[in-house]
Amino acid sequence: MKIGIVCYPTFGGSGVVATELGKALADRGHQVHFISYNQPARIDIFNSNLFYHEVNVSTYPLFDYPPYETSLASQLVNIVKNEKLDVLHVHYAIPHASAAIFAKQILADENIHIPVVTTLHGTDITLVGKDPLYEPVVSYSIKQSDVVTAVSESLKQDTYKHFHVECKEIKVIPNFIDFKKFSKLKKEHFKKLIAPNNEFLIVHTSNFRKVKRVDDVVKVFAGILAQQPAKLLLIGDGPERTNIEHLSKELNVQESVMFLGKQEAIDEILSVSDLFLLPSENESFGLAALEAMACEVPVVSSNAGGIGEMNLNGFSGYTLDVGDVEGMIEKSLEILKSAESLAQFKQNAFAQAKKFDIENILPMYEEIYTSLLIKKV
Repeated sequence: MKIGIVCYPTFGGSGVVATELGKALADRGHQVHFISYNQPARIDIFNSNLFYHEVNVSTYPLFDYPPYETSLASQLVNIVKNEKLDVLHVHYAIPHASAAIFAKQILADENIHIPVVTTLHGTDITLVGKDPLYEPVVSYSIKQSDVVTAVSESLKQDTYKHFHVECKEIKVIPNFIDFKKFSKLKKEHFKKLIAPNNEFLIVHTSNFRKVKRVDDVVKVFAGILAQQPAKLLLIGDGPERTNIEHLSKELNVQESVMFLGKQEAIDEILSVSDLFLLPSENESFGLAALEAMACEVPVVSSNAGGIGEMNLNGFSGYTLDVGDVEGMIEKSLEILKSAESLAQFKQNAFAQAKKFDIENILPMYEEIYTSLLIKKV
């Protein structure tokens, strides 16, 4: 099967999921064509079934903002025709779904039928998409897609709530982990380097935007540190970083907080960690937490969005109301209270993560592609 995958090339959730999905499909013998304005961050290995097509945007004095959506649609038309693609799978509604539908309509005029699968990931629905400026286009793109999937039941319901797409069936296919490529590593020497006095290692990964509530991460950590020796590892970067640095100093925990910036080898850091914090105001799924659980790290999180569908309260960690810093401190300390408690939660976190093994999820997408090809014939 020849599959075109349109995604953002960034470290964010939708880009990571799309890239890992494409790599797994290529490993199973499918020909996968990535289409984006830069090479996706996690395409770091050579595979004869993987291809990358860059979307170039011409700049003219007339345009204050280069017309990326139009350039993408034109590129999709050319790639579908030249590579004889069987299906387009677009990740993130804006602008990928609308560009794909535009391309589909252009190709239909030439008697070329290309099915479009649209996967909704989160902020394309819960934040950007529901802006009245974009809502009509997003609704139309969803309705015109051949198949629409969402990464959680929560996101599915949000889509029905905010858009006029009641007539469209949305399938829930959760995010996943490829355990052959992402799992706990033996890095005890690394842990000794970071925590020479056997401090607990608390970790958080995000894009440091307000919605991630990284300030709550630091506040929860300060509460943990008051009762247990610990260090906080902050992975990522973004607009809130300066504020978080100031808050660390205000709470007098700056000596125990490490800003690690953007990292590709996240599994190496997670492998030496003891607890993952995710107090987000909204999460459609919480892929960062799932990656932590795959490395046997329990999670204390908010119960926003789809997090509770993945992090089971009292089993793989705990979920609490958004902003409940005191509750998160209490539950974090409960996990860390003894070696036996921590070991049990680590074991449970891994068991829960295994439910999201790519080997369980990938066939769901393949079944969708196959059904569309049958209809196409």
